[in-house]
Amino acid sequence: MSLLQTLIEQAKKPNGWIGSTMLQIMNFSHRGMNAWFIRQGAINDGDRVLDIGCGGGKTLQILSKLNPNGIIYGIDFSTQAVKESIKLNKANVARGCVIVKEASVSSIPYDDQFFDAITAFQTHYFWPSLEQDVEEVWRLLKNGGKFIIIAELYKMNYHMKAYQTPEATKQLLERIGFQTVYVTEKSSKGWLCITAIK
Repeated sequence: MSLLQTLIEQAKKPNGWIGSTMLQIMNFSHRGMNAWFIRQGAINDGDRVLDIGCGGGKTLQILSKLNPNGIIYGIDFSTQAVKESIKLNKANVARGCVIVKEASVSSIPYDDQFFDAITAFQTHYFWPSLEQDVEEVWRLLKNGGKFIIIAELYKMNYHMKAYQTPEATKQLLERIGFQTVYVTEKSSKGWLCITAIK
């Protein structure tokens, strides 16, 4: 396996010491995007929020600060990522404000209409089947709930065969049944925020 392929696999499912290092790099490198997300004002205090592909746990930490009266849930299918997320959010995990589980986006272990908001930071382009996995997100969201995708456009173009553009992703979300979908871009950075309301 080439070095590039190894790094891609580690970004997709971190494991071992390389995975731990990759998760720390992700926590650091996504700081600007997380700050930009906060300015979008999409999370309300008191919400029950799920972060899909929680990685190193930095987004869980940020969501907790935005939502001190709610509960933040995180899932990742990487055992290493779950460990790192729990470690970074140790105090809030102990208080029950952050709950992290190992799980796949294709089969999320929560009831229908359980969440007020679901986030996906730099992860949806790794999902096994975007169409089916978005349907799983739809199942979990309450009516009026928000699904928020944050991604770099060049990573979507690199990793995805379909739904490489914001318009194509918007059409998929509308086809699944989301009533309102809007796209915000920070073109100077190549960042994309897609917010879909059920």
